[in-house]
Amino acid sequence: MSKTKEKPKNNWRAWLYLAPALIILLVFTVWPIINTVRIAFLNSYNGLAERGGATFEFGFYNFEYVVSISGFSRSLGNTLLITVITVPVSTMLALLIAVALNSIKPFRKIFQTIFFLPYVTNAIAIGMVFFAMFHTVTLGSQTLSTGIINSIIQAFGGKPVNWIDAGSSWGHNMAVVCIYIIWNALPFKILVLLGGLQSVNKQYYDAAKVDGASRFRIFWRITVPMLSPMIAYVVITGFIGGFKEYNSVVGILGETMGPAGGDRQLNTMAGCIYDSLNDGFQGYAAAAALILFAIIFAVTMINLYVSKKKVHY
Repeated sequence: MSKTKEKPKNNWRAWLYLAPALIILLVFTVWPIINTVRIAFLNSYNGLAERGGATFEFGFYNFEYVVSISGFSRSLGNTLLITVITVPVSTMLALLIAVALNSIKPFRKIFQTIFFLPYVTNAIAIGMVFFAMFHTVTLGSQTLSTGIINSIIQAFGGKPVNWIDAGSSWGHNMAVVCIYIIWNALPFKILVLLGGLQSVNKQYYDAAKVDGASRFRIFWRITVPMLSPMIAYVVITGFIGGFKEYNSVVGILGETMGPAGGDRQLNTMAGCIYDSLNDGFQGYAAAAALILFAIIFAVTMINLYVSKKKVHY
């Protein structure tokens, strides 16, 4: 019996098709990462000075400098607090909203579209809307105009709060930023969790109803375990996004990262990186970026370790 000859595989064609994407990936992703690691260990590295012929010693001075500056600890604290507050709250709200959307049939598509709108809207534009909502114009002790939030507070007999204007406190600034981040994070998480809910076998719910289980027990014993892979995914991506938070703060508070004339009281780790770049010291920025990467990597590994014990596939 004659054996049919196998046609030679044209692997070169596959590599040819992949070549443009691979070249772009190498030039704009792989090389910048390698270069960032390189310049992070060149003391006080400056790109313009290097072009002029300057040389830089290998060492850890960039890391020592970044950690020692006065704004580093505050930026790290702000980033940690934003992440710890927004990720659990947004995940829980997204889960509850997804369950509610999954339980209704009329207008489900309309509500999904409404909840998804913030995800496709520019973060800076939404930040400006939030600024208008929380903004208060005062002259001395007299309030001239208030945003929507303070108007609602006044309607219930309260006094307007200085949320984000000159003289406002760190706590009020942080509250507005966290509200914005939670609201902006909901669409993606709702979409992921809703997709997971629609793939859950309905027989589990039918069996629970026959056994007379309460809604809370069904939610806690069936819905949450069945959605645990999706919940783990949105939590991990939420932590990664939280540690990289920058656009939200700038969108609401501007480049000052706080009230006008303030001392960047709500600066973040990503803000520290941009500050170093603006000052022309790429070595400090690279060191700050590696520190942020190490923090994100450690938190992600912890989340993955916990997920192995809690997630049901």
